[in-house]
Amino acid sequence: MSLFPLDIEDDARRIVWAFSERRLMISTAESCTGGLIIGALTDIAGSSAVVDRGFVTYTNEAKMDLLGVNAATLGTYGAVSEQTARQMAQGALFRSRAGLAVAVTGIAGPGGGSAEKPVGLVHLAARNRSGMIIHREMRYGDIGRMEIRLATVRTAFEMLWEVAGI
Repeated sequence: MSLFPLDIEDDARRIVWAFSERRLMISTAESCTGGLIIGALTDIAGSSAVVDRGFVTYTNEAKMDLLGVNAATLGTYGAVSEQTARQMAQGALFRSRAGLAVAVTGIAGPGGGSAEKPVGLVHLAARNRSGMIIHREMRYGDIGRMEIRLATVRTAFEMLWEVAGI
């Protein structure tokens, strides 16, 4: 029995199988998802062939200490920004043995949103060691904390496929 919805469990299983076949390892940097991405992957038997490590960096201090996010970036753009997500992905990649990294930072609610950065706004970035980096700004809307977090896991999985080139 999985903790995750069937579609996430199925996609995690496909990632573990396909990435292990290609000897691709993953690291994650998670803020608003609090480890759900790495949790969904490690829920699958055999994930140790694919998962290197996951960073849960909920505070700005954790983002700086563990991932090397620049304080000036956080001060200028905020934690929930494209710039921060990109730096988180780079930090997760280069502070691991992984070949691919995905990072997420957002506002899952129910509070904490603003007109500029509403509840449901999530920035995701994924990067590989060849230098390919992609970013997505998702506006899931105020659909509920857990639904925002699960939608973010789904998007993160899509982005891992993309940077893996599979």
